[in-house]
Amino acid sequence: MSGNYRSVFDIIGPIMIGPSSSHTAGAVAIGQAANKLFGGVPKKVTVHYYGSFAQTHRGHGTDYAIAAGVMGFATDDPRVPTAPEIARDNGIDIRFVEEAGESPINHPNTAVLEMSAPGKKVRISGCSIGGGAIEIRDFVLDGVEVQPSGPLPIIIFVDKEKKHENALPVTAELEKVAPFSRKQVLQGENCDIYEYDIKNYMRDEVIKELKDKFENIICL
Repeated sequence: MSGNYRSVFDIIGPIMIGPSSSHTAGAVAIGQAANKLFGGVPKKVTVHYYGSFAQTHRGHGTDYAIAAGVMGFATDDPRVPTAPEIARDNGIDIRFVEEAGESPINHPNTAVLEMSAPGKKVRISGCSIGGGAIEIRDFVLDGVEVQPSGPLPIIIFVDKEKKHENALPVTAELEKVAPFSRKQVLQGENCDIYEYDIKNYMRDEVIKELKDKFENIICL
């Protein structure tokens, strides 16, 4: 299986609201990753589109797909097509910007989401690679910029105490239940970010166990 796909379901594609697996289902997935990274629904989102996304986002439903994902909707949720209206009714400001320049993450189907709420800002750059699968190639969390290798799943541990020993049990557990191909540690002013590129698809029960066992774990 190609390194861009971790599961056969990435190739088949998800059950979804259309019309496009790459421009709609993939866009929902980017929004879902943004929701997880932010830790919920932000109050304001600016979506910067590049390449094909910038040219076709209206016709392919990318706008409502991104909005749906940001609010945590599944790809087959019947509310997906009306997500921008639902966001507006809930006081969430979502704006879409068509960028003329090259994608900052070098992919034609690129969305960069800048999210904020009082006292919090997060940026995430994702691309849809086909069949509803996505890659997260860059994000900024707590002021720390991280560049994963791309394919999901990705595990993030935020060490707010900036003590290396805090990450040791996380790393040991991942080696047992979710082996990783790469680990990187990024040091910030207020926290250290540990980012793990997981080799294979992760079952929901494994993700739940990790989040129950460790605080400040994010599973993309």
